Amino acid sequence: MNTVRMADVGSKEETGREATAVGSIRLKPSTIEQMKAGCMEKGDVLAVATVAAVHAVKKTSENIPLCHQIPIDHIGVDFTLEQNGVAATVKVKASAKTGVEMEALSGVSAALLTVWDMVKKYEKDDLGQYPSTCIEGIRVVQKIKGGGRD
Repeated sequence: MNTVRMADVGSKEETGREATAVGSIRLKPSTIEQMKAGCMEKGDVLAVATVAAVHAVKKTSENIPLCHQIPIDHIGVDFTLEQNGVAATVKVKASAKTGVEMEALSGVSAALLTVWDMVKKYEKDDLGQYPSTCIEGIRVVQKIKGGGRD
């Protein structure tokens, strides 16, 4: 029988929750140089990607059907420009009955997709394809419940 149910967290105690997710997007070195120089047609790539990450974290339960709505206490978004891409880290904190891993993963995903959208003009080849652009390695690197790792 195919049944779909949201997890029942009603009997769980509310406690501090934290999750950190990471991921990266592989880009041409020339695109990275243009980002560093502030020469992107659409504007400040990392500023827009930060806003996208925050927005995605806050809207996770609307995008992933069985996620609970969680009141978010804090969202931290960091980027590292590397020679061949951008690494993103999103840390989410909440006091809740369930974890915030999906929120952190959603934030990283939206941030990296936004980077792609902002730089796609510079990543295309002569045929309009993206032969080297790649989002990769999206994963949870830390999860904390209460005073320790869960």
